[in-house]
Amino acid sequence: MNDEFYMGLALSEAWKFQILTYPNPAVGCLILDENGQILSCKAHEKAGYLHAEPTAILFALCKKSEKFKDDFIKAYNAKFSSDIKIKENEFGLLEPKFSYEFILNNHSNLLKNAKAYVTLEPCSHHGKTPPCANLLKELGFGEVIIGSHDENKIASGGGNLLQSAGVKVKFGILKERCDKLLEPFLAYQNGGFSFLKIALSKNGVASGGIITNELSRTHVHKLRSVIDTLVIGGNTVRTDRPRLDTRLIKNGKNPDVIIYSRDDKFDETLPLFSVPGRKVGIQKELDLKGLCMFEGAGEFLKLAKEGKLANVKWLLIYQSSNFKIGENLSLDLNLKPLFSGNFGDDSYTWYEILD
Repeated sequence: MNDEFYMGLALSEAWKFQILTYPNPAVGCLILDENGQILSCKAHEKAGYLHAEPTAILFALCKKSEKFKDDFIKAYNAKFSSDIKIKENEFGLLEPKFSYEFILNNHSNLLKNAKAYVTLEPCSHHGKTPPCANLLKELGFGEVIIGSHDENKIASGGGNLLQSAGVKVKFGILKERCDKLLEPFLAYQNGGFSFLKIALSKNGVASGGIITNELSRTHVHKLRSVIDTLVIGGNTVRTDRPRLDTRLIKNGKNPDVIIYSRDDKFDETLPLFSVPGRKVGIQKELDLKGLCMFEGAGEFLKLAKEGKLANVKWLLIYQSSNFKIGENLSLDLNLKPLFSGNFGDDSYTWYEILD
């Protein structure tokens, strides 16, 4: 196995949490022990929680030592009155500072001379999580392989910190793919990022009520919870009467909604108007900032193809394994697949819109 293989695994893990880490970037990390055995492959999952590197390190240490694992669970549960357990090799979202400090104080050199593959240069600054580069240094990692440079002036410098401590550092492995993973984050930092989301049946029907399974719809609700604005077409609002909330997840934030319509008159008994904690606006010309998701994207795909949605470059398609009676979506559009995964029997794919 070569560096590209291991970085590819880290990339695939990070893609599972694309957008969900907003306003942080999606990052993946894979760890090998000194003999080349994979110990863990993890990603940053949500802003405010443990970053990819300490998450991967934590699971690597758990794999190396049952005592470390048991001690961490006991200490974490005592500190936060929680009930985390190892279930299918998952802890759930972890408070960053305590977890970081526990690793630093209890690693027992179990990862000395280990190797880490990280899609983005480890951070070197103190934020909600202490610097990831420092953790790799303190645990005695022998080599860190990095995909993308961190261009953020505040967070960058992790590679230099590691090199100055005698850690071997290699940059640029699968750089183009790692940079593509970062594209939404970088666009957001420079003013905003927008993407289209659409659900299709196996035979290409995009209308007529619920299409995908609950796992897919839950993922959509997670995306809604982190975006700034959800954009929906006026025809979809009138026809489907969607609620556009986050009811399938716990403590989800209901996004503000913009209805894209030439007609500004809507029945205010429509469900989306009654969702608490949100603003609903109607725009004839879209003026978007921040992180925005277009839903009911069939009518928006044509606008994107025509260049009328200049900032929309990506498309997320959920596809059911079932056929559905209805009109097929029909459009000439060139797409480049970026990542595919599954939610039960459904599939989902991120695409770049080429024209």
